[in-house]
Amino acid sequence: MKLVRGIAGALVVMAAGFTTVSYGQIGRGDRYSGAPWATRSPVLAQHGMVACEQPLAAEAAVQILKNGGSAVDAAIAANAMIGLMQPVLNGIGGDLFAIVYDPRTHRLYGYNASGWSPKGRDLARLTAEVEAAYQKAGMAPKPHIPPVGSLPITVPGAVDGWFALHDRFGKLPMAQDLAPAISFAQNGFPVTELIADYWKINMAAFEKNKGLIEELDNARHTYLIPDANGGHTPAQGEIFRNPDLAHTLTLIARGGRDVFYKGEIARTMDAYFRRIGGDLRYDDFAAFHGEWVDPVSVNYRGYDVYELPPNGQGMAVLEMLQILKHFDLKKMGAGSADALTAMLEAKRLAYEDLAKWYADPRFYHAPIKGLLSDAYAEARLKAIDLSHANPDIGPGDPRLYDGDTIYLATADKDGMMVSLIQSNYRGMGSGLVADHLGFMFQDRGELYSLDPKAANVYAPRKRPFHTIIPAFVMKDGRPFLSFGLMGGDMQPQGHVQVLTDIIDFGMNVQEAGDAARWRHYGNAEPTGEASEGIGAVEMESGFDPAVKAELEKRGYKVVPGTGNFGGYQAIMFDPKNHVYWGASEMRKDGQALGY
Repeated sequence: MKLVRGIAGALVVMAAGFTTVSYGQIGRGDRYSGAPWATRSPVLAQHGMVACEQPLAAEAAVQILKNGGSAVDAAIAANAMIGLMQPVLNGIGGDLFAIVYDPRTHRLYGYNASGWSPKGRDLARLTAEVEAAYQKAGMAPKPHIPPVGSLPITVPGAVDGWFALHDRFGKLPMAQDLAPAISFAQNGFPVTELIADYWKINMAAFEKNKGLIEELDNARHTYLIPDANGGHTPAQGEIFRNPDLAHTLTLIARGGRDVFYKGEIARTMDAYFRRIGGDLRYDDFAAFHGEWVDPVSVNYRGYDVYELPPNGQGMAVLEMLQILKHFDLKKMGAGSADALTAMLEAKRLAYEDLAKWYADPRFYHAPIKGLLSDAYAEARLKAIDLSHANPDIGPGDPRLYDGDTIYLATADKDGMMVSLIQSNYRGMGSGLVADHLGFMFQDRGELYSLDPKAANVYAPRKRPFHTIIPAFVMKDGRPFLSFGLMGGDMQPQGHVQVLTDIIDFGMNVQEAGDAARWRHYGNAEPTGEASEGIGAVEMESGFDPAVKAELEKRGYKVVPGTGNFGGYQAIMFDPKNHVYWGASEMRKDGQALGY
């Protein structure tokens, strides 16, 4: 099972962090209303809503809304807070994607703030550097970019994304949006339960793989609390401070985007990579810019579901929905063997296309219209037999049907809604922290392929295939749902599970996040790994054991869940009553908060 390769392994480093506690013969209590297995009711509010993975971040973002900020201002504030408080998942060393609904124009706007590779490093040089890195670490060379060290680092796009969104949709000064994160970075905050576990496991993983990391002292200085033994990761409830990040965010608040990409911070990053022997240079930062993109959509049972086009994997959601609309999932029933088989087979088909066709569109023309066409979905549908898993699924040829060419959610009193996702990718990132900047660089470049024939093959100034995908749903021309679900290749399959729970099975926005999830592994991957055939399915304990047994009879390998089922946040809009319905992932530490 592919638990440590490519996009399937994005959260594996963190999976071992669960704490085993004996609670005797007691379980969860009973609910008076709603689904008995749901963790709580949706959060309802009229004027604004924030759903994110850290309660203090949600509170800060709601205060931004109360102070007259837009949903974009609130999203930036929350993102900066989470980058400080959950450095194991994201931060300004990573990339960002967003979809914004603007009530003034009644349009959706997409922004791709994913960074590119060094201009001065071509495929031959990277291939040689990958081999040398493994040899230096005493490891057998692999045809895959290492997950840590300087080789998987691309230019961080998050700060560019903040300012692009703020320039178009912000109402408050950027300094006001960043003020809460700066204050908490300087003065400290108590670390939450799940993040404390992630933090410990990820720092231990860096130590284990330090042979691949050019230097680790800066990461230790930034993310360990000093003690007599050289430092420890913060425990749940322990106060953590990051004064270096406070200084960096203050520079950004005062100097704007250019201080990061062309000014003092860019020169510090350039000097750092020169010192450790990395390939990124000042010009790679100075020349970088993200881009506004048009979200793509399909209609699923009367709901227009929007995702961003490649280099992300969002279109896999739309491909799956195009296939699933041919099945009566409601009649099959939530969690039934037939419904799960239809979803699993649709996922396997879509992910084979993902591995073959998805890449940076500036370098490769993906047949988007063909991939999302009704005719192509009908052709792919022929590969599905609900009585058994298809042992021989591969990519299709959408060109035959092609005519042309981070997660948090916020909403404000004017009706603007933001779907934003931002990440460092695998675990905590690369393990590298530039001198005194207080943030870790992402390892997103691990997702390039080294195969010269692949769409996603590495090239200078190319953006890698990306896993993080924001999503948005419109209904009858009005905003319906801003949502996302983080977690490597869990994201498209998680999006589909949430959407079918709401649209087909009638769950509310919180129940859809609390419902038991499955995660399939084993498809071919955009990094070059071949398909493992039927693969394996992780399933949470909430599924009926009889259904698991039936899936095994149909040819699937069903294994217990390891906790890698994503992190969901969502805001639903009720246009009749003008009420926002917020939901937050019960598997994380966060919450939805409105006013």
